[in-house]
Amino acid sequence: MSFLNKLKNNILIGDGAMGTLLYSYGVDQCFEELNLSHPEQVLNIHRAYVEAGSDVIQTNTYGANYSKLARYGLEDLVKEMNTEAVKLARQAANKATYVFGTIGGIRGINTQKTSLDEIKRSFREQLYCLLLEGVDGILLETYYDLEEISSVLGIARKQTNLPIIAQVSMHEPGVLQNGTSLPSALKQLEESGADVTGVNCRLGPYHMIQAFEEVPLSTSYLSAYPNASLPDYEEGRLVYPTAPDYFKQSAESLRKQGVRLIGGCCGTTPEHIAAVSKALKGTKPITHKKIEVIAKEVTQTENNIDRLPHLHEIAQKQRSVIVELDPPKKLNTKKYLQGTKALQEVGVDAITLADNSLASPRICNTAMASTIQSQFNVRPLVHIACRDRNIIGLQSHIMGLHTLGINQVLAVTGDPTKIGDFPGATSVYDVSSFDLIRLIKQFNNGLSYSGKSLGMKTSFSIAAAFNPNVRHLDRAVARLEKKQQYGADYFISQPIYSEEQLIEVHEATKHLTCPIYIGIMPLTSYRNADFLHNEVPGIKLSDSIRKRMSTATDASESQNEGLAIAKSLIDAAFDLFNGIYLITPFLRYELTVELTRYIKEKTRIEEERKIHSGLPLI
Repeated sequence: MSFLNKLKNNILIGDGAMGTLLYSYGVDQCFEELNLSHPEQVLNIHRAYVEAGSDVIQTNTYGANYSKLARYGLEDLVKEMNTEAVKLARQAANKATYVFGTIGGIRGINTQKTSLDEIKRSFREQLYCLLLEGVDGILLETYYDLEEISSVLGIARKQTNLPIIAQVSMHEPGVLQNGTSLPSALKQLEESGADVTGVNCRLGPYHMIQAFEEVPLSTSYLSAYPNASLPDYEEGRLVYPTAPDYFKQSAESLRKQGVRLIGGCCGTTPEHIAAVSKALKGTKPITHKKIEVIAKEVTQTENNIDRLPHLHEIAQKQRSVIVELDPPKKLNTKKYLQGTKALQEVGVDAITLADNSLASPRICNTAMASTIQSQFNVRPLVHIACRDRNIIGLQSHIMGLHTLGINQVLAVTGDPTKIGDFPGATSVYDVSSFDLIRLIKQFNNGLSYSGKSLGMKTSFSIAAAFNPNVRHLDRAVARLEKKQQYGADYFISQPIYSEEQLIEVHEATKHLTCPIYIGIMPLTSYRNADFLHNEVPGIKLSDSIRKRMSTATDASESQNEGLAIAKSLIDAAFDLFNGIYLITPFLRYELTVELTRYIKEKTRIEEERKIHSGLPLI
């Protein structure tokens, strides 16, 4: 009887883990390579699952593709590994056992490093090898990226009429990592040609059962291959402590949710599968289930800071000055707080605090932001870098900012750790700055990264970084357009040191609806200018500026020359951009205080001129 005909009227039992079972035996290498070097180990595991009651076993080919084998230098053995894998599974199977060729996802959790074209090439090669060996069907498993599995499923469906099982892995119960709900994802896979749709890996039985409660029955059948449990870490190795009896009970619950093909993933053993087989072998699938949809409740936030206008709203209506004052590298905050007080008194609209700029550790910018907000009633603008926190930490950080009443943020990628004081540190980069912008905007709708309700809406004004100091300005502007689409409310630029460049940037960005705070940073010496030009990413100085700084004879003259240059740049930017972003060098806040006064005085003179001329102030 064909696989699909049998599944129509019966619960079928899949197999369990291959890789983690080999791992538990002490194997710590490319598991697929064992098809060639130690075939008896793979064969024995297949036989154990068949004896345990598996109706469906999968080939040991999860990572037997060019992209994954290249990590071990084995990319030229794709055909050999897949061919032998099918032969081993066939050798272990009895007449009633179906052998499915397994192809695993390449993109992992929160990673998009492998291009879709490369994935498709690897997939086609592996698919052809499996089909040539006469598998009974194709099993696509452990796909975190919906785009990836949809693409390869389309390829497989065009190449074969064999049954295809398409299984995704959830980021959280009921939700994929891009925020798509499990019912929507499975529906999409069904429409793309999958005969069986389901879930495997990452989560244990409890959360998988919970996720299937919201999945309706459809024309495609449902499958579930949960992990044995959440893993524990003992003596340097991952272990899965769940007992087979619990797995048996969980399988019965999955059947009640309409699942027809039930197996296991990480941590499951032949003992787990035997328990499932004993409970469900010969049982009939359910054909009707009731879906109870619980509405997500999201309420608007109540916060005093919300009553203040956002920075992008200010810049849309009038002149606005924000000043970057980076948190100190040392624990003495006296001078920093003096600078904050001086800037607050001169009337800046916000003080921005970088997030360990140049990958060098500083006092936590959230701590300093909360301090200056409470002590001086000044609006903080907190930078959030993707470098130092994973997706869990980022969400926790954003929730913490909201709780502190801080709602002005700048989403940035963050300088890589190799350029900082600790080049051995790890850069996380779970998400890009685009994804971070979208995440924060999602928080404003009361939803977490996975689409779960936060119970309250945040009210962040989201700034995005703009680097105009590039060879191709049109490409930088295209990034701004994309960031605007992702939800950025305004932009903050790297410092510019050319009046001509200010005009060029204005012409290239005037079509954008988001305001731009143009960056201006006073130079302090020729050495400072030379360093910025040659060593700091995203900053370039004109030859004329560097020449002017080189003629200064002492520190006082250098400072005055740096201020004069900054004021001339402000003059050029004044009629082009409402927002001015002053960057304080080396905590020398007296420089940005003077420049703020200069801007305020220019603004006052301009407003008086407009009043006398009968012109609108905006």
